[in-house]
Amino acid sequence: MTVGSNSAAQQHDAYSMPIEDIDVSDIELWRTNSYWPYFERLRREDPVHYCKESASGPYWSITKYKDIVAVDTNHAVFSSEAELGGINIHDRASELRLPMFIAMDPPKHDAQRKVVSPIVAPPNLAKLEGLIRSRAAKILDELPRDEPFDWVERVSIELTSQMLATLFDFPFEDRRKLSYWSDVAAILPAPGMLVETDDEQFTIMMDCLAIFTDLWNQRVNEPPKSDLISMLAHGESTRNMSPEEYLGNLILLLIGGNDTTRNTITGSVLALHQNPEENRKLRANHDLIPSMVSEAIRWQTPLAHMRRTAVQDAVIDGKKIAKGDKVIMWYVSGNRDETVIENADAFIIDRARPRQHISYGFGVHRCVGNRLAELQLSVIWEEILKRFPVIEVVDEPVYVPSSFVKGYEKLMVRLPS
Repeated sequence: MTVGSNSAAQQHDAYSMPIEDIDVSDIELWRTNSYWPYFERLRREDPVHYCKESASGPYWSITKYKDIVAVDTNHAVFSSEAELGGINIHDRASELRLPMFIAMDPPKHDAQRKVVSPIVAPPNLAKLEGLIRSRAAKILDELPRDEPFDWVERVSIELTSQMLATLFDFPFEDRRKLSYWSDVAAILPAPGMLVETDDEQFTIMMDCLAIFTDLWNQRVNEPPKSDLISMLAHGESTRNMSPEEYLGNLILLLIGGNDTTRNTITGSVLALHQNPEENRKLRANHDLIPSMVSEAIRWQTPLAHMRRTAVQDAVIDGKKIAKGDKVIMWYVSGNRDETVIENADAFIIDRARPRQHISYGFGVHRCVGNRLAELQLSVIWEEILKRFPVIEVVDEPVYVPSSFVKGYEKLMVRLPS
């Protein structure tokens, strides 16, 4: 089975409507995992596409690999600044338009990123590997046999929330708050969603800030340590942050530390279930784990897009982008661009160039924690392969209704004894 395969009805809908009416940010497409043929059509017919009406207002879609790289590496023209709109297609309420280093342009971005980058430097990753392995083993050993359970809840969230608690030196017994805050921060409030209004989202984020402010106040009065809060509290370019900027950077680190790993852990289980020949390859040759991890990160693309705002007029692929326009880099589409990645819709764990993907972004904003994500994914699969000859997916996945975080709310599986 190939990834991104579509029903005839989805193909018909995507190709029958006038192309100017396509809105790939429509939440319903993401809730139903039916956006693939729309991106396929845009890449073929209108790779720099203008949507004049959407729930998030007008925007440009950049859908091909090389155009995405061009935008992502040109921060002088395409800005990430929070005050211009930041990194998400959705225009946040003013009180939630928070400064964070990913939503800053150089040089301020570079100075703040440098403060936290030591936590994912190779020496620290080497120290973390044993801890990740022991936790992964415990989580897997406690899973039920011969009965359905939710892999997202029991494995993906648990492993990533434990790691977040370690990175922040956050009270371990309260670790699920971290993944909850990440989910709340990333979602667009709407009826029936995790949070339904901007006010509700703001209240929860203020609760998050209050708890982290207490931790800041503890750490700032202690000698510097190697956790993220201590790094921010003592860092030259972060120690005088406003509360809003502190919360913005917390949200960035929570989402970055949570969603990439969590949703790719789940996505890799689904991908191998859907592609039994690749599953056989992996189980026959565990040396393919690093390559499989990179392919799973491409296949999953756990953050579907990043937004930029044009700060001057520009031209991309012949299209005139006006100053002030919202420009969306659809990483999920760039990772399916067959002009760059051969057989891009297929999940192939032994590709010649498995790291050729744009799930981490490009340029100065490239994901700071990518090596930690890969380490966690590699370790969890090393431990899975020791224990479980089969992971049966027993129901259709439930997808996160978001065009930003591309992930799973639930994946029911069964482990035969």
